[in-house]
Amino acid sequence: MDIKGAWISHICDLDKNALARLNKRYPSLVTTTEYKEILRSPKIDAVVIATPVRTHFSLAREALLEGKHVLVEKPLAASVREAEQLIKIAQKAQLCLMVDHTFVYSEPVKALRKLMSELGELRYFDSVRVNLGLFQKDINVIWDLAPHDLSILLYLIDQDPEEVSAIGIGHINPDIENTAYLVLKFKNRFIAHFHFNWLSPVKIRQTLVAGSKKMLVYDDLNALEQVKIYDYGVAQHKNKSAPLVDYRTGDIYSPHVEKTEALYNVCNDFVHSIIKDSKPVSDGTFGLRVVRILEAAQYSIKHGGVFVRPENGS
Repeated sequence: MDIKGAWISHICDLDKNALARLNKRYPSLVTTTEYKEILRSPKIDAVVIATPVRTHFSLAREALLEGKHVLVEKPLAASVREAEQLIKIAQKAQLCLMVDHTFVYSEPVKALRKLMSELGELRYFDSVRVNLGLFQKDINVIWDLAPHDLSILLYLIDQDPEEVSAIGIGHINPDIENTAYLVLKFKNRFIAHFHFNWLSPVKIRQTLVAGSKKMLVYDDLNALEQVKIYDYGVAQHKNKSAPLVDYRTGDIYSPHVEKTEALYNVCNDFVHSIIKDSKPVSDGTFGLRVVRILEAAQYSIKHGGVFVRPENGS
């Protein structure tokens, strides 16, 4: 991956075997098991944090306080309070704080965003992300998988939900839900529903977005036709005896989608934002919006699926 204006100089990992493999493949890189060596190096301007969620806040905070720009793996932090603190520190130090919400930078999702204006009044967003594993030890399936689909939704519609509800169950560990269903209610009768599962025999990554005029289907696993737009719709007509519903079926169109690697786009936006002092697409504030929903969902799932306003989800 060649990003103009930046290069990788150091890698830190607690796994010495992993570092040995990297040293063999990239002998010019400096490897270490002590992350403070990287944070305190005056030659390093920015760091990427790809660690368990529980460590995001402490590592990102320390990096920002050492004057480093930070790109942190999703989600930004384990709570709204932590995310807000990181944003304040970054703003005060005039540093770039960015979250790796990779799908926001994928070409299919960018294609979806361009098509949203054709849908008419938005009606629903329905997403399924299921697979067999990978079971996490410290977070449930919502914290693990939902950041992907929540970031896609927020990127497409640029609205925040008014209410959040989640239900789920832990079949392996009763305290960690491996199957969950998440519902978001927005203004104007728009609703979003998500299904997350670590216990599925098949892998599915599919999203439906419906509007009053057209509908979109995004199938991440369909290499040939990842995005389809359906000229389908439903219209209701008044009748003396009962309402009449007309169904309209038209063309199905699959637009050309570029093949640029999403992670390349992520890294490029991070470096560009640092050099140009601009705001990345997935900045700290965007990451905070995702964490607000996650925190509300966590509260809801532990309280029987009660609907929660995101700002009160702690």
